[in-house]
Amino acid sequence: MPPAIPFNRPFTGGASREYLLQALERGHLSGDGEFTQKCRQLLENLLGVPAVLLTTSCTHALEMAALLLDVGPGDEIILPTFTFVSSVNAFVLRGAVPRFVDIRPDTLNLDEGLLESVVSARSRLVVPVHYAGIGCEMDTLLPQARTHHLLVVEDNAHGLFGTYRGKQLGTFGTLAAQSFHETKNFSCGEGGALLINDPALIERAEIIREKGTNRSRFFRGQVDKYTWVDLGSSYLPSELLAALLLAQLEQREEIQRVRGEIWQRYQRGLSDWAVTQGIQLPVIPPDCDSSWHLFHLILPTLESRQRFITHLKQASISAVFHYLPLHLSEMGRRFGGREGQCPVAEDLSDRLVRLPFFYDLSESDQTRVIETILSFRA
Repeated sequence: MPPAIPFNRPFTGGASREYLLQALERGHLSGDGEFTQKCRQLLENLLGVPAVLLTTSCTHALEMAALLLDVGPGDEIILPTFTFVSSVNAFVLRGAVPRFVDIRPDTLNLDEGLLESVVSARSRLVVPVHYAGIGCEMDTLLPQARTHHLLVVEDNAHGLFGTYRGKQLGTFGTLAAQSFHETKNFSCGEGGALLINDPALIERAEIIREKGTNRSRFFRGQVDKYTWVDLGSSYLPSELLAALLLAQLEQREEIQRVRGEIWQRYQRGLSDWAVTQGIQLPVIPPDCDSSWHLFHLILPTLESRQRFITHLKQASISAVFHYLPLHLSEMGRRFGGREGQCPVAEDLSDRLVRLPFFYDLSESDQTRVIETILSFRA
């Protein structure tokens, strides 16, 4: 049996060990130390946003967004059904009601043409999810949001350094959430960030992140003591996580170059086979630059997808499916979800499979993956 090729392996190169040791030696292991501030400043400069606050997860960044925008009981949140549960959970925790929208069959992003059909007088915000790091049609979504007085919170868990019409993903909405989970391009194991594109929200965001206290103002010398002033929780990552993350962000050009080459190698190697087998490869519209987060295939049927996964498993290659439509989940049905509500997502989620994709995937291992795929018949 050949050596196993995993679906994912987190990147741990660069100055990771050096920075971890520095953090341990300095003795400041709690949040908002030197490594945290360096990550924050680097991301603010690279993305051109007013403020970036590191968090313990993308989930927590979204929860902060819900608190910061005063989402409350009865508010309706519009989002695609094909996304991770955190995209909706953060707002349902505040009493909001989700309104799930179907996805486009090409990019698997929220179908902007369906937004108008779910808007109501109770709609508060829309949460576009940039699936696989391919930008949603923001030039359509943003005017629609303005027309209906909707706030926009981007779930950019997949999309750091991807662009739409030359503009960085995560910089379109009032707020955006990033993920640094170990499956992402840049990882500290578990981590995230809240991107704040409205400067008026920065001070309150700091308060929410610091358990509802004005501790950040205290450390800047703006108040002589700090106290509880608002809702909040503990969303600060430790310096150890920030040290890991900084090492990766400093390697961003190399990481993205390698991931782009892996993506393109899959595209070249599988294009002809996909046509003959009736299999859909990822679509990158001309207006988008990918973040190179993942590479997926859409098989003709659920049965063929299961055979495909088994085919790779027998060759010691791990491939996995992705999201199940949220409107058909146990929780989603409590909010009125039903079969046939989002037919594109219901169909594609049964047929989608993701291939091994990580920085350390060698060319020889990827060639083995491709050759194994080419021997499959759908």
